[in-house]
Amino acid sequence: MSRRSALRIGTRGSTLALWQTERVRAQLLAAGQETERVEIKTTGDLTPDVPLAQIGSRALFTKQIDDALLERRIDLAVHSLKDLPTELPPGIIVAAISEREDARDALVGRGPLRWNEIPVGAVIATSSLRRRAQLLRSRPDLRVADVRGNVDSRLAKLDGRADWTAIVLATAGLVRLGMAHRIGERLPPGVMLPAPGQGALAVTVRADDAAGRDLVRQAVHHPATALQVAAERAFLGRLEGGCQVPVAAYADRYSEAGRSGLQLHGRVISLNGETTVEGHSSGPAEDEAGAASLGAALAERLLAQGAATILAEVRSAVIPGVTEP
Repeated sequence: MSRRSALRIGTRGSTLALWQTERVRAQLLAAGQETERVEIKTTGDLTPDVPLAQIGSRALFTKQIDDALLERRIDLAVHSLKDLPTELPPGIIVAAISEREDARDALVGRGPLRWNEIPVGAVIATSSLRRRAQLLRSRPDLRVADVRGNVDSRLAKLDGRADWTAIVLATAGLVRLGMAHRIGERLPPGVMLPAPGQGALAVTVRADDAAGRDLVRQAVHHPATALQVAAERAFLGRLEGGCQVPVAAYADRYSEAGRSGLQLHGRVISLNGETTVEGHSSGPAEDEAGAASLGAALAERLLAQGAATILAEVRSAVIPGVTEP
């Protein structure tokens, strides 16, 4: 790997974003490449009191970082893949996808708490429309509250609210921050299918920086994870979804009878949880293009089965005050 002068890495300033960036910096350093960190506030960071679903942008946590990249104030950027729009601005590409952490969502109470122990009428707080819809899908009796902030502040809000029973967070973030002990249960896909790309990191670079792309790809890229998330993000992209739409997907590798490929599970849920369209698709996926074809095909099938109606209703509705991440 050819070495360059210290690469400037753009990132959000949250504790989790900084952990993720330091992970990528360590991988680059292990490959002999020096880096420096540049913290950037995004739209989502600059509007802490506004429900994110009501801001109206699919680039809530990326726009200002993208601008810095295009203006050459930074050389690359680290993102939680689930926050990255499926269509990037012209001139920016994904150079690498990191190895995935556990993609599941986690149920977190003030003490040990499992899904089947949640009392009738309990209040569960979340910052995600996807999670909200799936909570109500499985338990219409629940009341869903809005919570914003980073992982630490959400946990503090839970601990300080006697009327809240639990919150739902990404397992990956809790594990990365050394807070896995707070997890009551890692929710199964039957209850809570994760967001496309959840648990993986993406490193973006300028499209004209071939050397930077190759350097980052060699140091960070995890091909097996890249195949999985290519299917999930193609599914999301065909549905024209973003972090404000209740779309969930997870792809996993399978191997049977000497054949291997991907199996993708996708789900689209109405905001009140009353209507769900979901399905599975499996097939060979030798490269990311093949995986993306699998995802797009499943999305087409679900659109024909009623997902288009659900998504049209979601986009025309008054959005509750919750959204990803």
